[in-house]
Amino acid sequence: MLNCLPSLSAKLRRVHRKLAGFVVAFGVLGTVTFAQEVRLVADAARGALNQASLLRALDDTAVPQDYIAAARADYRRLLTALYAQGYYAGQISITIDGIEAANIAPLAAPQSIDEIIITVVPGQLFTFGDVRISPLPPGTSLPQDLGPRRDAASGEIQNAVRGALLSWRALGYAKATVGAQSISARHADAKLDVAVALDTGPRLTFGPLSVTGNERVSADRLREIAGLPVGEVYSPEEIARAERRLRRTGTFYSVALTESDTIAADDTLAINAQVAEADLRRIGVGAEVSTTEGLTLSAFWLHRNFFGGAERFRTEAEVSGISGETGGVDYRIGANLTRPATFGPDTEYFITGEISREDEPEFLLDKIGFETGFSRILSDDLTVRAGIGLLRAREQTDIETREYTLLTFPLDGTLDRRDDPTNEHEGYFLDLSMTPFISIGGDIAGSRLYGDARVFRTVGEAQKLTLAARGQVGSVLGASLSEAPADFLFYSGGGGTVRGQPYQSLGVDTVEAAATVTSGGTSFIGAQLEARYLVREKIALVGFYDFGHVGETATPGEGGDWHAGAGIGLRYDTGIGPIRLDLGTQASGDDAASGLQVYIGIGQAF
Repeated sequence: MLNCLPSLSAKLRRVHRKLAGFVVAFGVLGTVTFAQEVRLVADAARGALNQASLLRALDDTAVPQDYIAAARADYRRLLTALYAQGYYAGQISITIDGIEAANIAPLAAPQSIDEIIITVVPGQLFTFGDVRISPLPPGTSLPQDLGPRRDAASGEIQNAVRGALLSWRALGYAKATVGAQSISARHADAKLDVAVALDTGPRLTFGPLSVTGNERVSADRLREIAGLPVGEVYSPEEIARAERRLRRTGTFYSVALTESDTIAADDTLAINAQVAEADLRRIGVGAEVSTTEGLTLSAFWLHRNFFGGAERFRTEAEVSGISGETGGVDYRIGANLTRPATFGPDTEYFITGEISREDEPEFLLDKIGFETGFSRILSDDLTVRAGIGLLRAREQTDIETREYTLLTFPLDGTLDRRDDPTNEHEGYFLDLSMTPFISIGGDIAGSRLYGDARVFRTVGEAQKLTLAARGQVGSVLGASLSEAPADFLFYSGGGGTVRGQPYQSLGVDTVEAAATVTSGGTSFIGAQLEARYLVREKIALVGFYDFGHVGETATPGEGGDWHAGAGIGLRYDTGIGPIRLDLGTQASGDDAASGLQVYIGIGQAF
């Protein structure tokens, strides 16, 4: 017998384990030390026994009663672990001071324990013999892991049966279950024979959807939002899809659809939606500060059930440019109403309105606008939107002061496959938009195109380094610099484009009446690169490089000029998004590294 490790418990001096007839010793909290001969047993089996043993998990605070209870439970746990690895002739003995633990009454624990010995003799490794699981769903067959000469791990049987049942459920057989089973071990040739008969039951269709737990949202509206196809063939995916539709309204903080235990006489299956409604109202505030852009303050008020049908009504206000160097103070107030399940469970209706003033160095713009349309959710991560808008504006530049009324026809598509939209580590995001516009008088017409792509990848064994990249491209078609609305043109510089460069410092210079006038460009290309390294559980250091180009024509990258910025940053994860601090400087031109821009906000830069 091997020498035991020093005991960490006064009541339990040492614990032994035997595998395949060889002794293994370990302390209560020590690391298991296997005898070299134990290599006869697969590493997976040794690891499974370690994980299964409750005795192995006890620590220095355990009392004799704990050891008795753990020892009695370990018989089944260790046997199950052997089955899971393909050992069906195993022998297990657990003695406490020489007495088999199974023979000690649970309440008859001694005052002290000197020695516990666990002996596990796995026996021969079994392989699969005759394996039958029937009936299998059409177009499926037994997994190769159940074939001859494959290790007869019990988990493979469970996985195969579970997979067959899930496949039958996907075909509409909601109550498919195991009807009968026979599993026998042939010890003479170490084979395991398996016979499992499945009872599929009848193919079912969805019955009525009942609703419980709703207090303010009507049951009829809840059914419309869920969109469960009553009368159609049962599908687990349809149940999951109905749950997602209800959750994404934001009106419910808990949603669960459960099946009836019984089948109706017409082979229909009733479904119950158990919901819990979230707080009816919510308010929020935000702040962001930059050395050049100044202070931005924002607030919103949200109502989650405005008309009793899970409609979301949100009003928001923002004041920006406070004590900034980017012109005057900007104001914006807006409201948005969204109605889910309009013309189908995956189509939302929206209507928005906004009044704003933008006091920028190159223009002063007062406008009021309305927009209405529909948003179609094609999948969990793909949404498209289309609408029509009316915009009335008064625009003052160094060249002229004009008023116009535009009809807009916004189109947009968003593909979002990020793991966490507030603090990304993996995935990608893509947004494409096109906004055709025409003035009521017909003298202004064109289309604004914009694309935003982002990708995130965490690398390294420690998973501490996240590489993030963003690309932006935009173009104004059909309207010249002087015709296009000032806020439809593109600038570069500042937190949204090139950090380290002053806000909207890059535009297009034109000569008007012997004077040079700066305006936005009709095209834009931008890139933002970041490396985020986690130095503590909630603290990350960031290095970044940003690039922007503003063009004179509608072709991105043609004519115009470019600039770049670089810097470092710090992130502190709050759980709802990181607090962000970025320090940037110019990385191009004669002013490279001549100034410092500071950005503070909540959430990643992109």
